[in-house]
Amino acid sequence: MLDKDTKQRIINKFKVHETDTGSSQVQIAILTEEIKRLTDHLKSHKHDHSSRRGLLKKVGERRKLLKYLQKESEEAFRELAKKLKLKIAKKMIEDEEEERKRLEEELGPKVETEETAVETQTEEKEKK
Repeated sequence: MLDKDTKQRIINKFKVHETDTGSSQVQIAILTEEIKRLTDHLKSHKHDHSSRRGLLKKVGERRKLLKYLQKESEEAFRELAKKLKLKIAKKMIEDEEEERKRLEEELGPKVETEETAVETQTEEKEKK
C-alpha cells in the first residue's frame, strides 16, 4: 500500500487535467509503483504467497488498463509507457504491429479502416 504523500505525488505527475485523480494514466502509474514495491518485498520474503497473489492481481489489472489506454489513445499510451519505462508496453506495441501485418497479408495489401471507409463513401456521394 502506498502512503498518502507518495500517491499524491504520482497523481500530480500523471494527471490529465487539473482535477484528475482516476484517469487510466494515473491508475497505471499508481499500480506500477505498487508493483515495484511488492517486487522488492518479495525479493527478501520469498515465501510470502499472499503478497505474491496480490502482485499478480495488480499486474493483471495494470495490463487491462494498458490495453484499454492503447485502444483509446495510442499517443497517450506510448507517452505513459516511455515515462514509466514499461517493458510490457513494448511487447504490446510489437504484438499489435505483428497483428496488423498478419491481417494485411490475409486480407490483401490495403486494410480499410473506419476513417478510410467514411472518406470513400463521401467521395462516392460527391461524384453522384
